[in-house]
Amino acid sequence: MTRSELRKKIMTILYQIDVYKHNKIAYEVDDVIKGVLEIDNDFVKDAVYGVLTNIDALDEKANTYLKNWTIDRLGYTDKAILRLGIYELLYTDTPDVVAINEAIDLAKLYSDDDVRKMINGVLDKIYHEKVDNEAR
Repeated sequence: MTRSELRKKIMTILYQIDVYKHNKIAYEVDDVIKGVLEIDNDFVKDAVYGVLTNIDALDEKANTYLKNWTIDRLGYTDKAILRLGIYELLYTDTPDVVAINEAIDLAKLYSDDDVRKMINGVLDKIYHEKVDNEAR
């Protein structure tokens, strides 16, 4: 599987976990991963656990740049895409342009146009904040 295909799986896993949490359904992260992805994959595990470990910081960062919105108001799929994009931008070695483009590609497939633009705008602002901080 390509990294792009794996990101779709990560998005699905994060979506399912969010639905389970919202509906107060007990789950084990590894079981959710195994239910979506038959093979063991470190990229998927690292991303899923990374997003879940840093979810409060990711949501706070998203809320900083969402205009008249909070991440809570987004659909489960949109939240999963945005959280994964922010996580890859801030916590991984994935090149910034790849992290942004992959998130936008997922949004093109699974989100409506307005949400896609919102995700793009948030990731762009986070990218510029990151670049500005690195330049200091």
